[in-house]
Formats: sequence, structure tokens, C-alpha cells
Amino acid sequence: MPRTDRTVRPTTARASLPSLRASTRRAMRPSGPPTDEIPIWTTPDGVDPLTAQAVIDLAMRAGVAMIATGAAAADVTATVLTLTKAYGLSSVHVDVTYTSVTVSYHRGPHADPITVMRIVRFRVQDYTRLERLRGLIVELSHDPVPVDEARVRFDAVITAPHPYRRWLVTVAGGALAAGAAGLVGAGPVIILLSFLTATVVNRVIGWLTNAGVAAFFAQCVGAAIPTAVATLVVVAQSAGIGAVGDVSPSLVVASGIVLLLAGLSVVGAAEDALEGYYVTAGARGFEVVVLSLGIAVGISVVLSLGKRLDYPIAITSQTLLSDNVVVQVVCAVVISVAFAVMSYSSGRAVAVAGVAGGLGWVVLALGERVLALGAVTGSATAALVIGFAARLLARRLTISALAVTTAAIVPLLPGRMAYEGISQLVTDPDGNGFATGVPTLVQAFGLGLGLAAGVSLGTYFAGLLVARSSGLRPRPAAGATLQTDPDPDAPGSTAPLLSDAPPATETTLAVADERTQP
Repeated sequence: MPRTDRTVRPTTARASLPSLRASTRRAMRPSGPPTDEIPIWTTPDGVDPLTAQAVIDLAMRAGVAMIATGAAAADVTATVLTLTKAYGLSSVHVDVTYTSVTVSYHRGPHADPITVMRIVRFRVQDYTRLERLRGLIVELSHDPVPVDEARVRFDAVITAPHPYRRWLVTVAGGALAAGAAGLVGAGPVIILLSFLTATVVNRVIGWLTNAGVAAFFAQCVGAAIPTAVATLVVVAQSAGIGAVGDVSPSLVVASGIVLLLAGLSVVGAAEDALEGYYVTAGARGFEVVVLSLGIAVGISVVLSLGKRLDYPIAITSQTLLSDNVVVQVVCAVVISVAFAVMSYSSGRAVAVAGVAGGLGWVVLALGERVLALGAVTGSATAALVIGFAARLLARRLTISALAVTTAAIVPLLPGRMAYEGISQLVTDPDGNGFATGVPTLVQAFGLGLGLAAGVSLGTYFAGLLVARSSGLRPRPAAGATLQTDPDPDAPGSTAPLLSDAPPATETTLAVADERTQP
């Protein structure tokens, strides 16, 4: 007779098979949609063609004005999409390059799209106008007035006069060069010469630009002027003039190079690359290369003439102003403030730029003297700190972070290093000039890239921190189409952050590994 006091254990051999299949299925098959989504048009948004055309024209004007005054491609795209959404246009696509802006409004399969492209004919650094444009777009996104009234307000912002007179901007350029000369060890005579030379360079470049001369040739002339002044100093020293007997004329050239390099958009190129706008980043970067080549050509021509006349310019070995860090910080603050004024930044932005420039130099000094970092690493670290702090302060003070970061890294630009490499190539072409000059120029180029990358990374990390503290999702890179979600609190929502307009009627179609590129 079988025993009945034992506990019967059910077998799990067959029951485990469905569980194994389910586990395998869960491991092999995705449980959610792909990461990237592209928008598709579904239903009309109710905007009549005349209103849509007027809104597209206004958004196009705003985009062109922003990129012409120094904004990054991502900011231009976000501005255009925010403005069009505020007026009810849901399916709008934006394509931004360095020389053109295209806005297209897709009205569905049975209606003609509205597409407008405009060429960016000139580019200047005018951060006050850029701040006013951003403020106007934010106001319109919260309270969209009639398009005709919005156009009048936009024209008022565009045609408003500069906050500073021309003579003050010219003096600021001279102060920038004088601060750069003092930063690399110049005495009172060279600082005064650098100031006067920079004012002349500023006015000459302005005249050449107004006359329609290409930027490359304007850079050549601008670089040739301080080199010619330095050559005249060498001639005066050869003639025995006591006032310039113990000065280093090469510092005049170095300060002039800093003045010319300060206007190049290295920060904008790095920001566009990090945001995924590679066409615009490539165009900005190539422009930096071409204009830097113009500086090299202008210096090389004058140095070659000076060498033929037996008046070569010797390179000073002094790189910093003694060991007084306080004096160095003061010079860095002067340089940053001067460039902020030259780029027409607002008063608060000028003050913050001066503080950020001094902070960056303190970080550089600590990195080189305490942590024994190299020139490139120390400069990149200082630029990262500048970008991070400027992004946080700009949000709190409602100023342009680009204006602050661009001005604050000017004291870190490798003016003397670039001149040293060019001088080595020109003065000793048959000897060791090529072997010593090219590595010096490469190091200067790497330092410039380090500055741009450091500022961009610092700004990017600060943006992530601000988004996380605000409970918002950071804007995705290379977003050329405004994507909206009916539920802004849903996971993965891409609802815009600046506009309170009603949700658009556009839905999304999940496509694996597809991304809308600008």
C-alpha cells in the first residue's frame, strides 16, 4: 500500500518552459518604441494661408537676424520653431546653414507647402540686439499679438541704435590690445604703442569692410599694421633712440593678433558641432581657418620685408607679466570688458564678462602653477569653468551666455604663440624654421580648439544641470522640426520649453535609428 503521509511536490519541468520562452522573448524583442522619432503630418492646424505666410516671413526674418548677430544654429532653429508654434503652425521644418536659413511649412498632401529661404549676407557680433530679439520671441510665445504688430515690434528691435558710440568701441579695441600686451610682459611704451596701433587697425578694418573688401584681405591689412609698427620700433632702436631702447617690439604684434583673433567664431563653431549642426560648424570652422591664414599672410609679408632690410623683429622670451597674479587678473578683466564693449553687449553682460575673464585667468594660473598642467589642458579647463559659470549666471541675470563666454576667453587666446610660429617660419625658412615653426603653430591651433571645446562643454553641462533642476527635458541635438506631445509630463516628451501655445496636431511615427538633420 503506498504511503500517503508524504507531501506531493508538483513537477515544474513543463511549467518552466513557457516562462523560459517569455524571458527569451522579452530579452530579444523591444518593449517600447525606438529612441528616435520623426514627425508626420496628420490633420490641418486651421491656419489660413495668408496668416501662415505672414508668420513664416516673420519667423524667417527673426532667424536671419539672429544668425547675423552671432547666435548658434541651435538657438536659431529653436527660435523659429517657437515663434511659428505660438501662432498655431504645427508642421514647420527649419534648415540652418552658416549662409542661409530655410523655413518650410508643410500643409499636408493636398496643399502646397510654404517654403522660404533667405541668404545671410553679413555677420556681426551684436549681442545687445541678439538679447533683444530673444526677449521679443519669448514675449510673443507667451502673448502672440497680431502678426502685423509683431512685425512692427521686430523692426523696432532691428533698427534700434547701438548702445555705445563708435569712438567708445574704437577705444575698447585699443584697451583690448593694451591689456593683451601687458599680459605678456610689455612695458609702458609697448602698451601705449599697442593701444594706438589697435585703434588704427580697428578703424582701417571698418573702412575696408564698408568699402566691400573681402574679410581675408582685411585681416591681411589688419595684421600687417602692428607688424609694421614693430618694424619701425626696430628701426628706431637701430638708430639709437633711447625711448625704445629696451622694449620688445614683438609684443606689439602679439597684442595685435589677439585683437584680430578675438572676432573669430571659434566658440560658435564648437557649439554647433556639439549640437549636431555639422554643416554650420564646418562653415564657421573654415571661416576661422581662412581668416587666421589672412593674419599669417599679413604678418609674413611685413616680416619678410623687414628681414630684407636687415631689421628683423626678435621674439621675446617673456610670456607673463612677472609673477604678480593680481596684475595678470586685472589685465584679463580689462581684455574681457573691452571685447564685450566691442561686441555691443549690454551693461550687465559687460560686467559679468569681466568677472568671468578674471575667473578664467585664476583657474589657468592655478592649473599651470599648482597642478602643473600644460598650456592646452590648463586653457581648456579654464574655458570649461568659464562656460559653466557663464551659463548659470546668464540664466539668472537674463543675459546672453554667448556674449559672456566669447569675451571671457579672449585673454586665453594664443596671440604670442601664433606670432612666434609665424616668425620662425619667415625668419629662418632654410634652417630650422619649419621644424620649429610648424609645431608652434599646431600647438596654438590646439590651444584654440581646447578653448572652444572647453567653453562649449561647460555651457552644455550647465544646460543639463539647469534642465534637470527645472524638471525639463534638455533639447535634443540637431532638432530641425518642432515635435510635440499631447501629454507634456509623459516620458520622452519633446514639448517645447519656451512656448505656452496649445499642442499641435502633429503626431510622430517611430522609426528606428532615424533623425531629422538640420
